[in-house]
Amino acid sequence: MIAIRNSKFFKDGQPVTDAVVLIADGLIKEITTGDIPSGYEVIDAQGNYLSPGFIDLQIYGSGGNLFSAYPAAETLEQMDNDLIGKGTTGFLACVATNSLEIFKAAIEAAKAYKPHARAFLGLHLEGPYLNPKRLGAHPPEYVHKATLEEVKELIGNADGVVKMMTIAHELQDDEVINYLLDQGIVLSLGHSDADFEQANHAFSSGFTTTTHLYNAMPSIHHRSPNLPAAVFNHPTAMASIIADGAHVDLEIVKMTYKLMPDRLFLITDAVTACTIGPYKHQLEGTRYVTPEGTISGSNITLLDAVRNCVNSCNIPLSAALNMASAHPAVVLKIEHQRGQIAVGKAADLLLITDQLTLQNVFVSGLRNV
Repeated sequence: MIAIRNSKFFKDGQPVTDAVVLIADGLIKEITTGDIPSGYEVIDAQGNYLSPGFIDLQIYGSGGNLFSAYPAAETLEQMDNDLIGKGTTGFLACVATNSLEIFKAAIEAAKAYKPHARAFLGLHLEGPYLNPKRLGAHPPEYVHKATLEEVKELIGNADGVVKMMTIAHELQDDEVINYLLDQGIVLSLGHSDADFEQANHAFSSGFTTTTHLYNAMPSIHHRSPNLPAAVFNHPTAMASIIADGAHVDLEIVKMTYKLMPDRLFLITDAVTACTIGPYKHQLEGTRYVTPEGTISGSNITLLDAVRNCVNSCNIPLSAALNMASAHPAVVLKIEHQRGQIAVGKAADLLLITDQLTLQNVFVSGLRNV
């Protein structure tokens, strides 16, 4: 049992500085201004910020091997350990468009590792059911329209480890979309050429979010509203954004936050260097590119993204932390378990200095840094 005192955290956007957070059995047991009960190990936060652990819903590798190149339980363990050390206490391992054999191997790896996972929450399949007009770095030879038979073959044997899929809704049949929704999978509109009407139809058909807003979709046009405009105008549709300054200029991140402050969340879209398979990522400055020079992934952590939001986008720290924790929890429908400092929620917590450097990480109440 742990008691964290002398921290500051946000409740409804306002700082709380006089409370002690009591942790027991992996959960936040109590938030109190009274005395600390006996039996608790007391941790003095020394005035640092206490934040919910970050949740990354789109990351391809961390700490070594790219998951799609080495789709094994050992790679997920490597990602687990590395990401926790960087403040990400929940993540979806993302597999970009690939062969069906790689998707199946990734699913088997996830099933094998799931009983041992600490931060690993499941898989995000980004493709292969994308629009060939908006592929970005995805290899066109693997992209195709979904069939119900193929989707059932993949998802029917997944034992629930596939949590999220990025799909170009405008090219898919309703029977495929309805099947995936019936399996409880979060559907995200992405790598799509949808116009305004098509995007709104996707959101009214069960899609709840959008993959890396602005990237791999049509640009905003004042005479031809399309996918980004549909996201802005929709009352509930959420969107991920890569706040690295390379995928999206930080001035655009600032503008987007003003348009949809409660519906925008951060992802890293981070990859690792790789020389095998269809994704040969090479580091170029703050981003990764393909051998042909196409941008293919970021080289940031979620804490880097939070810093960029605060320091370059004038986004309040409380909001930036929500974009990395509370908002992705809502997208994944786990907000009753994670993403907030509240009684009964998982004690996945970070201590962060005023300069936004990481001091401590707690996963289920256990200290990791």
